[in-house]
Amino acid sequence: MFSKILIANRGEISLRIIRAARELGIKTVAIYSEPDNNCIHTMFADEKICIGPGKASESYLNIPNILSAAEITKADAIHPGYGFLAENPRFPEICETHGITFIGPSASLIRLMGDKNRARQEMKKAKLQVIPGSDTIIEDISEAKSNAQKIGYPVILKPSAGGGGKGMRIVRSAIKMDEQFPISQNEAKAAFGDPSLYIEKFIPGARHIEIQVIGDKKGKIVTFGERECSIQRKYQKLIEETPSPFIDEKFRRRLMKAVQDASNFIGYQSLGTFEFLVDEKKKFYFMEANTRVQVEHPITEMVYNVDLIKEQIKIAAGENLSFPHLLKMNGHSIECRINAEDPETFIPSPGKIDFLVLPGGEGVRIDSAAYSSWQIPPDYDSLVAKIAVKAPSRKEAIRKMRTALETTIIVGIKTNIPLHLNILSNSDFIKGNYDIQFMEKFLKKKAAGKGKV
Repeated sequence: MFSKILIANRGEISLRIIRAARELGIKTVAIYSEPDNNCIHTMFADEKICIGPGKASESYLNIPNILSAAEITKADAIHPGYGFLAENPRFPEICETHGITFIGPSASLIRLMGDKNRARQEMKKAKLQVIPGSDTIIEDISEAKSNAQKIGYPVILKPSAGGGGKGMRIVRSAIKMDEQFPISQNEAKAAFGDPSLYIEKFIPGARHIEIQVIGDKKGKIVTFGERECSIQRKYQKLIEETPSPFIDEKFRRRLMKAVQDASNFIGYQSLGTFEFLVDEKKKFYFMEANTRVQVEHPITEMVYNVDLIKEQIKIAAGENLSFPHLLKMNGHSIECRINAEDPETFIPSPGKIDFLVLPGGEGVRIDSAAYSSWQIPPDYDSLVAKIAVKAPSRKEAIRKMRTALETTIIVGIKTNIPLHLNILSNSDFIKGNYDIQFMEKFLKKKAAGKGKV
């Protein structure tokens, strides 16, 4: 087992990894940028070290500085968390040359699945149905129009080099392609340093469903029941739940088996997530695979009573996967992402938290690095906390989440808690009658002044 892990991240995910490492008896090193000097993850790690100024490219994305920090503190492993360098294949390669274990998939797996177009082709070989789309990178607008005409509008432009919704654009006509293609290219270039795009058929009324997978170095792979991630705005997830109100046990087993087979085909190791669109007839299409821990992993942990981060660390140290091949799902879990933003305009709301009360009680989990008097910097994402609940049924989980949100007090900044409460009161959400276009319709009704939606 490792003696010391450096966590190449910040905030709540760093704190989450610190706790898992401490339970395993492993010391930790927190890195931080200058604005994050008082970030709570630096207070709970055994050591902390500054790696640069606030700009991410000069700190959390600065591989030489992070490797220097690992060598100075004599860390023998690095956990990347999510975001930043978590899906950069160069990072684990450089870690290996320095004799440091990267806690995550191999560089070759990250490179394969990080190239969305290559991943699509590989999943075809693994017998997974992919969304109809281009077989190669789209070089220019004329090629985009030709492919879109073959596929049929509407289509969606996607960056080949990354995910998270950045650079994605729905195009409904050839005229709109002239407008949207260069915008999507520029956004992809800015976000991932690569303007390469591919095209997929846009499937209206679909749900965003994902399957958690974990594999050890001996070839054992375990899949978990689905997470429903359709409540999202501009491809950024807001609320996740498991199990999905749309999926029955028979379909769940079929989807898990498909992911198991695909994971075996590529020899998947460590934590990962396969993401799908599922249409109204329960036909599923592979979208992408994320080679890292997901933001929403707590809800899987809650219904399966497992610790995915601890297991990921043990696998990286060479231990066998301790989970049985088939685990039993118990209860229903919902997670709300609490962001520092105006709930009406969605403009980020960085600043000082003057007073903070987070909820508690049976079946309530908080993943957060927030505290009273903390100054939220404007340099990074706006996530303040993840509130997750578990209850015997979906109905009870919704009630529990409402109670948790209603007993949360955050003074000094604006948050999206009012938005979450409004969604949780929505009749379609309560019935489980929603898809990836839910928020678009929800916000249009709200803007039209039709009152409670």
